[in-house]
Amino acid sequence: MTADTARTDSAGESNTFSRVGRVFFGLGLALQASEDFRDIEDSIEYAESAGVPMPELAAPFASGMMVLAGLGIALWRFPRVATGAAVTFLAVVTPTMHDFWNAEEGSGSGDRLAFFGNLAMFGAALVFLREAYK
Repeated sequence: MTADTARTDSAGESNTFSRVGRVFFGLGLALQASEDFRDIEDSIEYAESAGVPMPELAAPFASGMMVLAGLGIALWRFPRVATGAAVTFLAVVTPTMHDFWNAEEGSGSGDRLAFFGNLAMFGAALVFLREAYK
């Protein structure tokens, strides 16, 4: 095996891992967001409790945007738009909807968990956004 062959194999393996990662990440985002539509009234109520303006429009719009962004990432269609939408959503929603530091003592553990989960997804979305611009 020559050095050129090794580089080709390594690049092919890297591309495979990247594709699988995009599919898992994108489907995870889309499926998680689609859950919001199962009980949209709860999603609207949660957005309203966080002070989101026009929650009856914002909650379904945000969930729909994440479903489309997730599918776009998974299928790698319009990758700049899809990853940009995911990054934007997570950058806005994470600190506003999951502000556990403002919760009453002992009641913020769910928001803390959601915040750190979103933070991890935000990091992954940034990596895929960079990949979309290669």
